[in-house]
Amino acid sequence: MSGGEIKGKSFEEVADEFGEEVAINAGIASDPEMFELDDEWFEKARPASEVILKIVERYQHSQERKSDCTEVMLAIPLDADLADHIRSIGPDWEEVVNEELLRAFARP
Repeated sequence: MSGGEIKGKSFEEVADEFGEEVAINAGIASDPEMFELDDEWFEKARPASEVILKIVERYQHSQERKSDCTEVMLAIPLDADLADHIRSIGPDWEEVVNEELLRAFARP
């Protein structure tokens, strides 16, 4: 099989004619920014917790909050300006709004 036999064909056409693995490899080969991860890549790879600890910690924290299961989703219409202001708080805006609402509606 030559590259000319595959060129211009869809993934499905190549998979039907030559098999799914050939179609996948042809797709990888046709994209200059794509490469298959090989043994050398995996030898150099490091766990995400070593490379992007802050992101991993934030994800783990968000999963801990979800496991509490005391939260519910509540959709309320807001003025666009208010919604923009709330989002401008930053990535933790949902937590900030939740805390502010708890304070505002705290029962005596």
